[in-house]
Amino acid sequence: MVELHLFTRSDVSHVEAQTLLALPIVLALEPVAGESASRMTLSRDEAAQLAELVAADLHTLMPQVGEARLALAGALFDQVELLRPGFPVWATLDELARRVPRGQLENVVAFGSHGGHMPAQPLEPSLVFADGPMRLLPLSLLAPVALAGELSELLEIHLVGRGEAGTLTADWLMRTLGIRLEHVRYLSRNDLLALTCVQYEHVNLAPLWTLLEAALLTPQHAESTMSARGLNLQYAEGKVLAQSPAQWLAAQTDEVTQRAHAFAGIVFELRQYAALLDAHQLPLLLQPAAQMEAEAGAGYLLETLAAVESAYEPPTLFAHEAPGLGVVALTVAQRGNGGAARALAHGYPPQPQALGPLLALLADRYGIAAELHALGRIVLDEYGLLGAPATALH
Repeated sequence: MVELHLFTRSDVSHVEAQTLLALPIVLALEPVAGESASRMTLSRDEAAQLAELVAADLHTLMPQVGEARLALAGALFDQVELLRPGFPVWATLDELARRVPRGQLENVVAFGSHGGHMPAQPLEPSLVFADGPMRLLPLSLLAPVALAGELSELLEIHLVGRGEAGTLTADWLMRTLGIRLEHVRYLSRNDLLALTCVQYEHVNLAPLWTLLEAALLTPQHAESTMSARGLNLQYAEGKVLAQSPAQWLAAQTDEVTQRAHAFAGIVFELRQYAALLDAHQLPLLLQPAAQMEAEAGAGYLLETLAAVESAYEPPTLFAHEAPGLGVVALTVAQRGNGGAARALAHGYPPQPQALGPLLALLADRYGIAAELHALGRIVLDEYGLLGAPATALH
């Protein structure tokens, strides 16, 4: 094993007096197909053992790391948990590492679980993402300003090309986690960003990455893009604004049957975006249009088009459905003399669990029973817009 050049107490005091810049990296674990780690966190002692192995690996690649402080969180994350606005996992790890008291600090500091909990909530991996194909263990190098620039360049050069973890590290991980690993390698955060970009492009979600990249790297700047199916999307002030599917439909010129099919497709795409944006903790709202109020809550998206008119029948709730997608939209409509239906609002449940809260909200708002009339299809009005049946349902 490579000898580690640990700080003496006087060295630590000298470094403490300097500004330390954080250089985020990860240890990426790729399990053999069909296998998953037996647990998602390491104990304090295990995290400390792994940190020593990691320090040795990194020192072999770049001896300059001996002049920095290595911080390790003994927790396994999915990339969506790490790539969130403000990078909260790394921010928490850096903060904890800086708070280690003088005299107790060498050049390696590790944080593991105690009593079943990590030392801070952002360092707790979520079970929701536990089955991802790659598990990521966050690391950070805290380096003096004079060293940080050089070390950052070395990380970008060496990790992508020679960042495979040492045999001792890989063996320790497999024994401790009870799992076989195809690869164990170090990546800079930039490497992880590039990898995620390629993954989203591969599944035709490059516009999603455009929004996410803006939220992660340039959150103060707005960004606009368009989905593969033509839905307008914007990032601004910490949230993503999506064009209303009904507004998108109004701009289409296809034949009615094709328009209904295209509408189902755009809602499916919106669901993909909603799920991934939620995983990255980036709020999704509808873009407000003229004469329309937009809102969101409990996983649903809602647009209000018009107020209730007393000359019409009481409002009714309708469910637009599409094969394989179930309920794609709810419409609140009033029927007038002659059976003409007047849409008051459209709601979209991007996730199945959002349907109940959306239905309850609409029933309460319009003072009607939470009875949903399932249409079995997507109903468009005479103008090809999202609407409701012109005749009563029996």
